[in-house]
Order: sequence, then structure tokens, then C-alpha cells
Amino acid sequence: MHFFGRGGALLSAALLSSVPVWAQDVPQPENTTAIADNESVRAQDFMVASAHPLATQAGYDVLAAGGSAADAAVAVQTMLGLVEPQSSGLGGGAFLVYFDAQSGAVSTYDAREKAPLAADGTYWIGENGEPMAFMDAVIGGRSAGVPGTPMLLERLHADHGTMDWADLLLPAIDTADNGFQVSQRMADSVANAQGLDTFVEASEYFLPGGEPIAEGSTLTNPAYADTLRLYAEEGSAPFYTGEIAQDIVAALNTNINPGILTMEDFEAYDVVMRDPVCMDYRGYEICGMGPPSSGALAVGQILGVLEHFDLPSMEDGVEFRHLFAEASRLAFADRGLYLGDSDFVDIPEGYLDEAYLAERSALIDPDASMGIAAAGVPPGWDEAALASDIERPRAGTSHFVIVDSEGNAISATTTIESGFGSRVMTRGFLLNNELTDFSFTAEANGAPIANRVEPGKRPRSSMAPTIVLEDGQPILLTGSPGGAAIIHYTALSLVALLDWNMDPQEAIDLRHVTNLNGRTNVEEGEGAEDLAAGLEALGHEVAITNLNSGLHVIAITPDGLIGAADKRREGTAMGE
Repeated sequence: MHFFGRGGALLSAALLSSVPVWAQDVPQPENTTAIADNESVRAQDFMVASAHPLATQAGYDVLAAGGSAADAAVAVQTMLGLVEPQSSGLGGGAFLVYFDAQSGAVSTYDAREKAPLAADGTYWIGENGEPMAFMDAVIGGRSAGVPGTPMLLERLHADHGTMDWADLLLPAIDTADNGFQVSQRMADSVANAQGLDTFVEASEYFLPGGEPIAEGSTLTNPAYADTLRLYAEEGSAPFYTGEIAQDIVAALNTNINPGILTMEDFEAYDVVMRDPVCMDYRGYEICGMGPPSSGALAVGQILGVLEHFDLPSMEDGVEFRHLFAEASRLAFADRGLYLGDSDFVDIPEGYLDEAYLAERSALIDPDASMGIAAAGVPPGWDEAALASDIERPRAGTSHFVIVDSEGNAISATTTIESGFGSRVMTRGFLLNNELTDFSFTAEANGAPIANRVEPGKRPRSSMAPTIVLEDGQPILLTGSPGGAAIIHYTALSLVALLDWNMDPQEAIDLRHVTNLNGRTNVEEGEGAEDLAAGLEALGHEVAITNLNSGLHVIAITPDGLIGAADKRREGTAMGE
């Protein structure tokens, strides 16, 4: 694949406000291939793919009006916070990878939430002296960290935006005021959520009259609209030093599992620009987000291990899935031991060293599973004693990708952690439960855990927004929600697109197989039993389960842009 150059004059920003973005049946422009049947979308000038049709429409409208990728990201995220509130929003955080077409530089924005300055290693130890049960920790103010998304959007727009800030919030404001139809996915999420009736504001919004909101019903959110109006007028300051921060602190002082965040914590928050983590894979440069995300490093290890096998000649069958699961075991063994917020813990310099990954690759037996993998010792590590922590299931998060008419590109993963976060809601948005991403214990067998709670620390993440470059130009954007399985979903999409030259939709549609260094999970559906039996014959312990990815992909080719959205969710791709 090669970079496809694009250009075009900017249109008047005033066009944006004329588009009825709150329309319930989002139309596809005549020159865009629709994905009603989930086929890849083709376009020439710009493209956006996100987790909800209204968010994609909002981003498309900005790009069609001449806005930049950064402008479109503001419209997409503020709309997602309204129509997909269970997954992301102003009460959460994000990681964003940005390619600047003019400079050719890749930069990464760390808007991960932060722990209270008063937190310590006993944060998740209950009154009985034992770590809290996961859901007991989730529900209530204690699980929330300082949100990063409001500051991220403002910072991104200041760095790369071209349109008026307030105009970019109009689509979400209008939709919040006028209402939107509740989708099947949102209705099902509400019906299946645990603890939504715990706190008044969330209960009244999602369970009006004591019943879950129904698919097809019209939902308005005037409190969110008012929050966005203040955001439009004053930027992110009210979220960190003003009235919104004060309301968040008050809301988190719940009667169950109360939080300890203070205004001092909010005033101390900052979005951090970090160096991207980039690695070579078969001549491509794979760039993503480094710590506190484990995404790029874990994806990089999986790819670096698999590079020693002839994947391009393989079909998608038991042989490949065995190798993929074994490479995942090795990556998660290292991830559990070494990775955390790099402002607090040292990350081995040789984590993606080619010779080290070749040694790790040699541990894989093509004919038998290794079982539980041990962590390795990357070059440059002083072998200080550390202990591994335990991965827990996640159900929240969203992902979007954008390419604008100038060739600027964004791959962003955004989250409030578990579905519906802490269940605490204020001013029309949910607050995250991101602090449950920390280890619930500070040490094991006398050795510290890298991802332990510390004051002001950011919890380790699996989010893996990715941009692939060839000869210094972007050719592919990918990423997904899905908790720890984000790493597998993203890595598989890269293999499918780079090794097998698949169409983006075809790549997204592939069955998922995950392994967190234990049981191998096979995505349910036709053919799952045969694949599971083949893996079991190689010594895998296998479970067939629902693996609900939300991949969004844009490929940049000599013939134009090709985008796709995951059929497992309700996303769409649009371009022109």
C-alpha cells in the first residue's frame, strides 16, 4: 500500500450550522458508498468512522464544511458522549494518535484519568483487609479518576483545529435538546447493566419510571446541552477549576463507596504529550500509544513474535490462531509484570528489541500450546523484583478514526471504563470508573506491582489507537474498544490488512481469538466449535464466548480512502 495524496479548498465554516445533524435516519451522501450491509466505504477526499451513525454524521458534516481532522474529532466525541454514553464521554479519558500532514510527525495525546493525590496502595483494600470485589469497587465515586477528555478536545483543537470551537459543539447541543432515537444497543446495554438504579441522576435518565429506556424511544438530555454550552463559552476550565469540577467532586461523594477526589486533584490535571511507540513490522512502521497504555507495546510484541512465522502464506485457520494465541500469551506475560504509568515505573528499554522478540518467538511450538507463559527479561532491564497483576473484564470504551482533506489523520480510543462507568452521573454525563484499572493490591510475595495505585498516577490501559506508516506517510488507521482484548482485536486487524491484504470490512469481520496468558477464547458463531476443537487438540483450554469488538478502520490507498465499521456494534463510516 502507498499513501494516497489528497487536497481541496476549505469551505465556509458557516455551512456546518445548517446541517440537521439530529436527524434520526442519517442519510449517506450520494457520492459515498453506504454501509447498510456493512461493506467497506470508498471515498476520495476525507473520511470518518465511529461507533454511532449520529457521531459519524457529525464528523462528516465538519469535514464537508472544510474542517480539519481535529475539528471533526471534537464533534464526534461530544456526540458519542450523548448517544453512546455507556462507553465514553466528558466524564472519561482517551488516548489519541495524530499524524500531521504538513510536518509528517506522529504525536500522541495522553488524556488518561488520574488517581487522587491522597490515594495509596491500600486504595482498593476493604475493611476486612482484603481486596474489594470488582463490582463493589466499580459502583460509586471511589472508582472515578480525574477525567481527561474535556481538556483533550480543547488541546487538540488549539493545536490543529481550523473552525470555530463553539460551532463544533452545536451538533451535540442540538441533538441533546431535540432528542435522538435510542438504539437497540443502547437499550440492551441499559437493560443488562448492573447498578444503574443506585444513584438518582443516572436512574432517572436511564430508567425513567423505573423501567429501562426502550429501543426507538426519543431521549433528550437538556443537562448535557447546558454543559456543552458552558464548554463552548469557556473551554475546559469549568471542568478543572470551575463549577463543573465542583459538581463532579460533590457527585462523587456517594453514600456507597464514596470518592476522595478534591478540587486540588482537578486543578493539578494535565493532558500529556508523549512520544509515540513505533516499531517496524515487515517494512511498515506501526505507531501507537505508549505507557500508561500497554496497547502499542503489547500489540508490538505480538506482531514482533509473529513476524518470525510466514503468516502471509497461511490461511486463517487453526495453525494461525494457535500462533496468535501463543504470541498473545507471551505479550501478556510481559505486560502484567512490567507495564504501568511510565511517570511512576521504569519500562524496560528493550521491550520491543528485535533480538528479544526473536527469542520469545522461539518459545512457541507450532504443534503444542506452552500453557501459562513466563515473563521474559528484556534487554537493559536491571531485573529489579516485580510481581504481576491480574487482568479483569471490561465492557466500555469506543474508537474512531478520521482522515481530513489535507491528509491529517486521527486514531483515537476513548472510554469511561466499564459500561456506564461508576454509575455516577452529573450535568448530563456519566463519570468513569477508571481507577478499577489499577491493581487492587500494591504488591505480591513481597514484590511491588507496576500497576499499583499511587498518588496522581494514571492506571494502565489496553487502548491501542494505531496509525501505520509506509515511507513516512499514513496508510492505515485502526483500533477498537474491548478491554484487554483491544490488544488482540487491533493486532488481528493489522495482520489481516498488512499480511493478507484484506479489504477493511473483511478484516474486521474475522472471528476473534484472544488469550490473556490463560484460557483461549474463541468468538461464538458458525465454525467456532471446529476451531475450538482444533485448538484443544494442540493443548489449549478453550471457551467459546462473545467477543464484542468495535473496530473502525480507514485504509489510505493509491485509489482513495477505504473505511469500515464493526458489524458487532452500530458504527458507520462516511466519506467523500
